[in-house]
Amino acid sequence: MNILSFPNMVFSQNLLLIITASVAALVGVAASCSKGECRLHDECSSNQDCEAGLYCLACPLGFQGTRCVRSTITDQFKLLGPAIDTLREIEAFLSTHPSEIVTIILEDYVQAPNGLTKVFTDAGLMKYWFPVTNMPKNGQDWPLVNDMVQNNQRLLVFTSIQSKEASEGIAYQWNFMVENQYGNVGMKAGSCTNRKESSSLNDKSRSLVLVNYFRCIPMKKLSCEDNSRNLIKMLHTCSGAAANRWANFVAVDYYKRSEGGGSFQAVDLLNGKLLCGCDDIHACVEESQEEYNNNKGTKVELLQQDGSYITRSSDKLIGW
Repeated sequence: MNILSFPNMVFSQNLLLIITASVAALVGVAASCSKGECRLHDECSSNQDCEAGLYCLACPLGFQGTRCVRSTITDQFKLLGPAIDTLREIEAFLSTHPSEIVTIILEDYVQAPNGLTKVFTDAGLMKYWFPVTNMPKNGQDWPLVNDMVQNNQRLLVFTSIQSKEASEGIAYQWNFMVENQYGNVGMKAGSCTNRKESSSLNDKSRSLVLVNYFRCIPMKKLSCEDNSRNLIKMLHTCSGAAANRWANFVAVDYYKRSEGGGSFQAVDLLNGKLLCGCDDIHACVEESQEEYNNNKGTKVELLQQDGSYITRSSDKLIGW
């Protein structure tokens, strides 16, 4: 799966970190465009042929030859290494991007008392911490992005260990979100059910929705097909199962591999649905600009302030 995850420090630790990983496969073909002029879905022979934000990929199950597909969404964090190194990299990102918000969802195996608190403190991240006491209960709305930025509470951390909410002030994941079943079972077309730790997907007392769409065993060759139309279909299925709520977070494998738009298009869809009810976030921007120009509204400003604008796509990793 691909979500934000963390490696470990001096004590024994195995954490799942919602962070983006990258994988690329290149096969030479004769391209009709070159030197950075090839657009999405155009044939290509190298990464240099594709426009900014695209790269050249072979996906035998989806198309013949190689094409330019989307490749860029956020700055990438290191995937393997001590937790302190990864967390310091996140601290550097937050300090240089003062309007950005980072969410970390931990598959937590840290047993040392206050072990997580120590590593977050040592990494200098506590100054960005969003307190669990400020998190909405019973499905209430989250603060606006603008408010979180102004208060500098731009780091949300969730743990899979329930007791740490009381002992360390780290939010227990399933007190605040619902999550579908991961692995092959979670990829069954037309079906979206909760994993056993999560309450039912239609439980609106949990205000966030996490959708998993990855195989039990990562399969690079199949991921470009998985991360395309099938992913979009599953997001629609899970929206219906979650009481017509769209996912706030998506977990996939090999997030850069697709037949075209891939996980990036999925995130554009989700942000569009969450923000303005459109099938693409760019349609919200166009609609907002038109309304702004006609003095009909202020959606352009809301694109930066709406608390729903938090969807991210990410890759999984297991750290040691």
